[in-house]
Amino acid sequence: MRILLIHQYFLEKGDGGGSRFNEMSQVWANQGHEITVLAGMVHYTTGKKEERYKGKFIYEDLQFYKNVDVLRCHVSESYNVSFLGRLWAYFSFVFSSIYAGLFKTKGKFDIILVTSPPLFVGITAYFLSLIKRVPFVFEIRDLWPESAIDTGVLKNGMIINFAFWFERFIYKKAKLINVLTPAFQEKLISAKNVPPNKVIFIPNAADFTLSEKMQKDFDSEKFKDLLGLTGKFVITYVGAHGVANHLIQLVEAAEKLQDTNIVFQLIGAGMLKGELIKEVDKRGLNNVIFRAPVAKQEVFKYILASDAGASVLKKVDTFKTIYSNKTFDYMSCKKPVFLAIDGVSRQLINDANCGIYVEPENINSIVEGAKILANKTSKELNEMGANGYTYARSHFDRDILAKEYLEKIKLTFHNNV
Repeated sequence: MRILLIHQYFLEKGDGGGSRFNEMSQVWANQGHEITVLAGMVHYTTGKKEERYKGKFIYEDLQFYKNVDVLRCHVSESYNVSFLGRLWAYFSFVFSSIYAGLFKTKGKFDIILVTSPPLFVGITAYFLSLIKRVPFVFEIRDLWPESAIDTGVLKNGMIINFAFWFERFIYKKAKLINVLTPAFQEKLISAKNVPPNKVIFIPNAADFTLSEKMQKDFDSEKFKDLLGLTGKFVITYVGAHGVANHLIQLVEAAEKLQDTNIVFQLIGAGMLKGELIKEVDKRGLNNVIFRAPVAKQEVFKYILASDAGASVLKKVDTFKTIYSNKTFDYMSCKKPVFLAIDGVSRQLINDANCGIYVEPENINSIVEGAKILANKTSKELNEMGANGYTYARSHFDRDILAKEYLEKIKLTFHNNV
């Protein structure tokens, strides 16, 4: 099967952070499928381009992985400047990715798979679907525009109305819609009137190949000592430092935890990282550590050398419907989850019995939860970690879900693929 994947935030090799399709595309390629990716040039957390992309409209990164070609398409570097800058970044990718899809891809594709947000990548999928006469699958990683409205990113009434209209349009035109959580599935069917037989559920998942290899060969205690964190109870957050993540709540909690051995380690980048660093300096905190983004295999080193992994988001209703990608990394590394996200993520942690829930933006709840976790015995922490690993192995194995994804597409498309 030949697959055209449209993913504005498809990662570079070795990037940390969410890598859902980097890993899925490799599973598909190993099955003998050929994948071409239309991706953006601007990194989703830093908002910056690598030097090799500057001055180019399309950059062809052929054989990015075996059987996977990546076409990096122009995205305006105004992404993290302002709301209008971000909007222009979205639409600049729409224009450049349509061009790449029309003039830089070769041969006929069997399916087009597009993953959102941003919602506007659906424009590329729909246009190329019409021209190439290929049906498209629309994937929802986050409910948009709701999440953008709830976090204050989207405020303009005219754009909000357009976004809701386009959302309905793209759901109607897609041959199949994949959602990442059961809550998304329920929302689409009950509130957005999408036919149930049009919606499938392939969630985020854990990458066990790398985590298991690391757990066999890696001396986590030695690495923790090298980081100067021996004797500390380390809660590590890995991911974006943006508006949605609202990491200031961890900073405020850290201020009340200065008389403990609890340390928050924040790994990643984003538009609010500079402000967070200034806030930590202003408060004179020595129990919050910032680290630059690191490659996926390096991220696992930091997780394995930690006592727990944190999944944190702003307290808005939309985020009650999501699974945090990083939660699965913690589970695959057998680490307890320190969860400040309500809804289906909370249900996941309860079902797996693999961590502790604290109320988002409730600083006292975060403080007390961190203390409860830090006061648990090594045996109790290990049991939590093992529970999460076992549960993720049973329900969220990347290899299994990637193969199931294509099987469901084939079943829907019948003779088309």
